[in-house]
Amino acid sequence: MKWEGERQSQNVEDRRGTGGGGRRVGGRGIGLGTIVIALVAGWIFGVNPLTVLGLLSGEGGGLAPTSTQAPARPPPASDKQAAFVSTVLADTEDVWGKLIAAGGNRYQPPGLVLFSGRTPTACGGGDAAMGPFYCPGDAKVYIDLDFFRTLDRMGAPGDFAQAYVIAHEVGHHLQRLMGVTQKVESMRGRVSEAQMNALSVRVELQADCLAGVWAHHSQKGKGWLEQGDVEEAMNAASRIGDDTLQRQSRGTVVPESFTHGTAAQRMRWFQRGMQQGSVKGCDTFEARTL
Repeated sequence: MKWEGERQSQNVEDRRGTGGGGRRVGGRGIGLGTIVIALVAGWIFGVNPLTVLGLLSGEGGGLAPTSTQAPARPPPASDKQAAFVSTVLADTEDVWGKLIAAGGNRYQPPGLVLFSGRTPTACGGGDAAMGPFYCPGDAKVYIDLDFFRTLDRMGAPGDFAQAYVIAHEVGHHLQRLMGVTQKVESMRGRVSEAQMNALSVRVELQADCLAGVWAHHSQKGKGWLEQGDVEEAMNAASRIGDDTLQRQSRGTVVPESFTHGTAAQRMRWFQRGMQQGSVKGCDTFEARTL
């Protein structure tokens, strides 16, 4: 991926080295890694995974902030990995800005926070163990860059695999702007656990598809993808499928507990977005089959 020399976003905040923070009550954070913790807790301790997800994202009670966050600061210019993240975020701003402007609206980009270990968010205490996540409460994507090393260990290396992760979280921001997040959250407590899980799968697959739409228009505009880059993203989507994670963790698969979709589904919806380049093609909620 030929990203060096491209514009970097000014919406990146570097909290690394500033210490952790307290929790506070707010909206639900949605992250790629959160499901791993929730499922493991359910298997080992018999805890409802949705309960764990709620606790991790700040629902179900929380503590008042115990520290004040330091003033926002940009990452150092010498930090190549931070520069990469800033460049990818900038391109999502450019792509979605143009697409949304074409529909007569103005894009409100998310912020992106780099942190180490733990940080306060409007969705509760953000923890590196959750993986990258988006908090609707403050419209920010949170990333501990150590996650990309975890992605390597999971067998999903490569810069475009990392770009896919960022674009997926930006996809959750778009869902909030479109009202999808609010509609799904309004169903919490009104439908069964299995139905809520099914809705969560559709939310995540739509975010994958939106990441693909970004990739389609990004490549069309910049031509910065190299041979093997798309395969990197597809591989990453496969590695974080619910069935893949469950099979690796305990050797069996429990479909009714899925909240992010299977490896095949995640690859299929990312590929759909990338091939069609259309937001309308990402309506997972109307799709009869996923």
